[in-house]
Amino acid sequence: MAEAPLPAIRSLPSWLLGRAAARGRTLVAGALAAEGLKMWHHVVLSAVRDLAPVAQADLGRGVRLDPKDVVGILNDLQSAGLVERAPDPRDRRKNAVSLTEEGARLLVRCEKAAREANDELLAPLSATERDQFMGLLIRISGTDG
Repeated sequence: MAEAPLPAIRSLPSWLLGRAAARGRTLVAGALAAEGLKMWHHVVLSAVRDLAPVAQADLGRGVRLDPKDVVGILNDLQSAGLVERAPDPRDRRKNAVSLTEEGARLLVRCEKAAREANDELLAPLSATERDQFMGLLIRISGTDG
């Protein structure tokens, strides 16, 4: 008799990584929601901080998000007083996006909340195992860290 499909699927690294990623997203999304922010809003806010002043198009490419989605997220963030758009000094036809002081303060709180959620995700691992796990994830994710 053939093995039941669920045990075979659940033994795949891709399945286990997907489950761990889903759990991590749930933990981080909950932590960010407590600060009033959604995951993609956090990603964009963080990218604005790192790249500012940044043109909207460059921001979208930087976070690999569709330009229409970037505009919607930036509209939300601007309405909340977290970012501001101004003419780009290098090209007046474009808008450059920067954090407001409130955006910077919220980002600090969200980064702390996200770190705590990730600590909860990795709680079963020792510090050495966490370092090893992160190194392995970087290697198999195709990123450079």
